[in-house]
Amino acid sequence: MNDQTPIKEVDLNKQSWTSPKDKSDRFIPRNVQSNLYQLFMSEENSQGTLYNNLLQSSILGKSPAVNQKLFNYKTENKQNEMNKIINNGLKYSATPTKVEPEKPPRKINKRPYKILEAENLQDDFYLNLLDWSPFNALAVGLENSVLIWSGHTSKVSRLCTLEDPDMVCSVAWSQRNQHLSVGNSMGEVEVWDVTKQKVIRKWNGHQGRIGSLAWNNYLLATGSRDRNILVRDVRSPNESIQKYVGHKQEICGLKWSFDEQLLASGGNDNKLFIWSLKNQGELTHFSQHQAAVKAIGWSPHQHNIVASGGGTADRCIRFFNTQTIEQVDCIDTGSQVCNLMFSKNSNELVSTHGYSLNQIIVWNYNNMSKVATLTGHTQRVLYLSGSPCGQNIVTGAGDETLRFWNVFPQSASKNDHGITRAETIDLR
Repeated sequence: MNDQTPIKEVDLNKQSWTSPKDKSDRFIPRNVQSNLYQLFMSEENSQGTLYNNLLQSSILGKSPAVNQKLFNYKTENKQNEMNKIINNGLKYSATPTKVEPEKPPRKINKRPYKILEAENLQDDFYLNLLDWSPFNALAVGLENSVLIWSGHTSKVSRLCTLEDPDMVCSVAWSQRNQHLSVGNSMGEVEVWDVTKQKVIRKWNGHQGRIGSLAWNNYLLATGSRDRNILVRDVRSPNESIQKYVGHKQEICGLKWSFDEQLLASGGNDNKLFIWSLKNQGELTHFSQHQAAVKAIGWSPHQHNIVASGGGTADRCIRFFNTQTIEQVDCIDTGSQVCNLMFSKNSNELVSTHGYSLNQIIVWNYNNMSKVATLTGHTQRVLYLSGSPCGQNIVTGAGDETLRFWNVFPQSASKNDHGITRAETIDLR
């Protein structure tokens, strides 16, 4: 581990029963058996017997054969008639069904399995300083430096250090290769080839800090304090191929849909915009939020559903259908919503929160009930990213810690690059 880096690991030091056997030396029934005819002829007891027989048949299996004798001795005609009534009752049985055991609620470990101390991690709602790559590398922006933590080796390396007074404002990995984009406070964006440790693209174009980045194959969208969104093709050295203008204040959230055709953007103007890549412009926008919109997540399971979260004055997670252009649900979470992410493996999502609860909530998307509430951060949980396997998340907060949690179930196809060993690291 590099002792010069500001990231270091913290040390996390049946009761069974049997039917009674008949014990008798005579074939003489007791009085209660002799009076079974009168007993079963009453309407109330006849109904009760039918119910009991149905219940017995469903639980214990097939009813006795109709022609099976009840007593092993010769009875009078009245007793034969009684046997017929009893056996006719036993013929009724419920349709056989396979009883499936009820699944117990899924348990989520409410403690992080790893903690990284990240000195100088900024407590700024409008920045995005954490991203986990498909190749299991975690990029973290700390003041004017970008550090890379390897999920394979737990080693930390410094990718770059910007010149003062420049600051890192956003980081985002390409989903195709080990290219990392870095947005800074001077309105510039750099694309790094991490394996070669060199910059392959560098662009100007924004008049303010770049707090949001989002990849779509070879396209990179950048959102800035200048209220504009630029979309560039990293294969081309030329300037932006598209420019989206609509927000009235700083852009603090960007997310492409899974079909790669729509871009959602959130801003300090309390708006959620939906942009069409094909039409090169605005598709629609939503104005229901009452505070800044940073948290954005597209559903991987339900086409055209996007979720967004509002700041302290709003506290709501809202779900929108981009096809029908309507809000389909709204949940008041009770605190500032900083991030949203749907699970790739289950119909669940996770949200992180700031004022005043500073917690992480896992939700069942079917009914928006809480699956688990995770606590531990002492300040706003401003940063969130998911592991390549889809089971784990990492959260970052103003308390200068990164915490790793195992929150989602395994995928049907197993390709787990995540680390689930309980430990704490320090990034230094």
